[in-house]
Amino acid sequence: MLGKAFKFKGKTLLLSRKKLAIVSGLLLAALIIYIVGGSPIVGASATMRELPIYCVQRDGKFVSLTFDAAWGNEDTELLIDILGRYNIKATFFVVGDWVRKYPESVKALHDAGHEVMNHSNTHAHFSRLSAQQIIDDINACNNEIEAVTGVRPTLFRAPFGEYDDHVIKTLNSMGMYTIQWDVDSLDWKDLSAAQIRDRVTSRIKPGSIVLFHNAAKHTPEALPGIIEWIIKNGYTAVKVSDLIYKDNYTINHEGKQIPS
Repeated sequence: MLGKAFKFKGKTLLLSRKKLAIVSGLLLAALIIYIVGGSPIVGASATMRELPIYCVQRDGKFVSLTFDAAWGNEDTELLIDILGRYNIKATFFVVGDWVRKYPESVKALHDAGHEVMNHSNTHAHFSRLSAQQIIDDINACNNEIEAVTGVRPTLFRAPFGEYDDHVIKTLNSMGMYTIQWDVDSLDWKDLSAAQIRDRVTSRIKPGSIVLFHNAAKHTPEALPGIIEWIIKNGYTAVKVSDLIYKDNYTINHEGKQIPS
């Protein structure tokens, strides 16, 4: 038999296999829609994506200046001097290899009141690592920083700014806060001081986290103008650990940390 017969109101209906498949598919789709209440499955799964902290919802005009240190240290003392001139405390995310190579710079940053946080041990691509490899890498860098400063880091910035659910969940399990940024100076592209200044000041908003690099060519030249703009416009620059919420918060789809 090439189909199936059904009784409907006393009449016999014969459905071909093709029509039977179509009807079955429609019934299955209707059942799925009924079960999930018509809610968008894709949207529901997307809201569960793990995100780092890009910026923070704050009532006041607070902003954090951050510097990644992975390569040279030729500008470290100059950055400390410029920040000190304006009594600004910043957050430096450093690589374990950098700590081992320049422990005196790490100590100078800490002694100047800046916080020294984790930027991985060897600047690896974390999404390619297992959970245990991530944990070992983070602890190795934390150990290096703590040995010099006496303070164990609680903040982490992923190398290359790369992350996925696997990375964020592993860091969360360690009690570490993963920090991204919402204002990128692009100073690593050797932009002029004026370009860096204009780019940063045009993007800052309350709760922003600004990304600079420790050995970028024109960052020391651009920094005074940026800080003066921040002060003139009523902002207060604070360390990232003083900007973020430690508990009772959510992170929205844009990576903004919002108090519960």
